[in-house]
Amino acid sequence: MQPTGSGPGAQTKDGCSVELYRRMPAMAEPEIIAAAVPAGSTILELGSGAGRLTHALIALGYRVTAVDNSAEMLSHVRGAQTVLSDIETLDLRATFDAVLMASCLINLPTADTRKALLSACWRHIGAAGAVLIERRDPTTFGTMKVGLHGEIGDVRCFVESVHYDGRLAHGTLRYEASDDVWTHSFVHELMEDRQIESELRQAGLRLVRWLNSQKTWILAKRAT
Repeated sequence: MQPTGSGPGAQTKDGCSVELYRRMPAMAEPEIIAAAVPAGSTILELGSGAGRLTHALIALGYRVTAVDNSAEMLSHVRGAQTVLSDIETLDLRATFDAVLMASCLINLPTADTRKALLSACWRHIGAAGAVLIERRDPTTFGTMKVGLHGEIGDVRCFVESVHYDGRLAHGTLRYEASDDVWTHSFVHELMEDRQIESELRQAGLRLVRWLNSQKTWILAKRAT
C-alpha cells in the first residue's frame, strides 16, 4: 500500500491533507518536549506540517525552525523560520539545541529511510544537543481495530481498514470534522526497543531515556 489521501484541500506526497492538519491542535506533545528541552532553546522540527506543534512550541518560548517538504503545509506556519526540504537530504550546515522528529516517522517501513532520517537528526545537533523522537507504541501496534480511534480537538478519527503483514501494519484512517471527511492510508513498521537502540547506534546516536511511561517518546544524544 502506497501512502494516499483524499478529502477537501491539497494532499502532500505522503497523502496527508493540509486542511486536516491545519485544524488539528497539539495534544500532550508540547509538555513532553518542554520537560526535556530548556525554555528558550532552538528546536529544529522535522516534518512540521502546518504547524500543529510548531505554534505550541513557539508559545512556550522556543525558537523553532520548521522543515517540511510541502509548501502548502508550510504556508500555514507562523512565527518560525521555515525550510522547504525532504528530511532525508536536509543539511542546513547549522546545529540546534534540539531536533524534533514527531508523527512516528521512525516507523516508516524501510531501514534505509529510517537511517536517512536519523542521519539528518545527527547532522543538526552539537555535542550537547538532544534528539526527540516519537514512535508508535509497540505494545499496542498490532491491536488497532476498525472503528472509532480517538478525537483530536473537534476532529474524530476512525480506523477504516487495517491488516498486518508480519512487522508491517497497513491502515486507512478516516477523519471527520463538521461536514468534511478525509482519509489517509499508510504503512508503518513495528519498532521495538532493541531495534530502536540498534538503529540509533548505527546513526551515531544513543538512547538516553524514554520521556513518557508508554515509551512512545525517545530522548537521544550523540554517541560520541
